[in-house]
Amino acid sequence: MAGTLVTALLWFSIVACGLLAGLYFTFSAFAMTAFARLDTAAGVAAMNSINRVIQRSLFMPLFVGSSLSSLALAVIGALHRDEAGACAALAGGAIYFIGMFVVTMIFNVPRNNALDASDPATAEGEALWLRYRKEWTGWNHVRTLASTAALVLFVIALGGRP
Repeated sequence: MAGTLVTALLWFSIVACGLLAGLYFTFSAFAMTAFARLDTAAGVAAMNSINRVIQRSLFMPLFVGSSLSSLALAVIGALHRDEAGACAALAGGAIYFIGMFVVTMIFNVPRNNALDASDPATAEGEALWLRYRKEWTGWNHVRTLASTAALVLFVIALGGRP
């Protein structure tokens, strides 16, 4: 697993995992609780606004770039399992890609789309908001833990390199 490219991928992934773990932690620790204290229409409007703005922000290149770098580290780790740090890179990459990227695409994004299409002024819209907060936040906890665990594993992988 030698090479400047792997070292660069590890450093980028460490920083990216830290930034995204912090973002996800914010929502898990207090943002969703704050939104729940707003009336339904205001809470939905706030979350929808965040979901629209985040798609056109620096978050997106970081989200995509970190997903690709973690996948690359998982593959490199798998191909070089006998080298120092490779198993940690493999585990970190797999945990991040599945626990952050795949979870986001399968569980969080569809809920965001449903929320955006809802009318919070209706009984169905209010019920969706209640369900959204519980389910979306639960999956966000997974993203937070996966990003944090991957960060630790990438640090271990970097520390194990010659």
